Amino acid sequence: MSPTTKAPAIKKGWLRAVLIIIPFFIVSGIFQALGAFIWAAISNDNILEVFQNISEIPPLGFLIMQALSTFGTLLIIWIFTRFIDRKKMIDLGFSFQKRTKDILYGLLAGFIMMGAGSLILYFSGNLTFDSITFNLLGLAQSVVLFILVSINEEIFVRGYLLRNFMGSMNRYAALILSSLIFMALHLMNPNVSIVGLTNIFLAGLLLGIGYIFTKNLWFPLALHFSWNFFQGPIFGYEVSGTNSTSLISHSIHGNEMLTGGQFGLEGSILATILCSLGIVLFWMVYKKQNILSTTNN
Repeated sequence: MSPTTKAPAIKKGWLRAVLIIIPFFIVSGIFQALGAFIWAAISNDNILEVFQNISEIPPLGFLIMQALSTFGTLLIIWIFTRFIDRKKMIDLGFSFQKRTKDILYGLLAGFIMMGAGSLILYFSGNLTFDSITFNLLGLAQSVVLFILVSINEEIFVRGYLLRNFMGSMNRYAALILSSLIFMALHLMNPNVSIVGLTNIFLAGLLLGIGYIFTKNLWFPLALHFSWNFFQGPIFGYEVSGTNSTSLISHSIHGNEMLTGGQFGLEGSILATILCSLGIVLFWMVYKKQNILSTTNN
């Protein structure tokens, strides 16, 4: 340890990770509720009706709630990082040096997986493209929304939980444990299914596979955003059971195990296959990079 490095207030990484979970839910929930109050005031809606029909809130209202929720997440992560871990926020994985490739990997991976899944459904007769509607404002709101969603979930699950779990256990055990927590965060999503939850767990592995080698967030941030953005606002699927304004309108037919049904493409066995292939591919990529980096050093 260098003379300028402060030891964490709580030495065990797994304990730091466990202790933040309840404060995370409380603080992000309070700020999300504040966002709902703001939206109710702007739209002149009854606050009780807003909470009762939260899935029907318009995109702008949902964006306001997500912005406040993300602020709450950043606040609680900053408090724990600063006073418990005694580190800077950038140490969670925000260093941008030599990470352009990671961002490109993430953006392309999300597009390719959603595009490949859509093409398979189309050529198998399970998907029909109906129309294309270009709504610049709607797409812009979706970009901001899903950037906030990716920041909110990645800084918590990968940046804080996974990083601290890795300080206490094997990197692969830490990855599995953080992915289970990531899956648990989606248990209350609309129209959730066993296949959907399985795929969210696999998505957690995929999102974290680069982090266990690099301790950098740019790949999972880019992939998380790309996966959600192309799934919902571009190709028109539900995103974890939630609707959004989309560029392409389509009709889905056939077995929900194949199509994902109302949970979206990530609720299908196609997503299971695509995520599994992605995990293997990016494990090979980052494992090779890690070996080359170690050799060069």
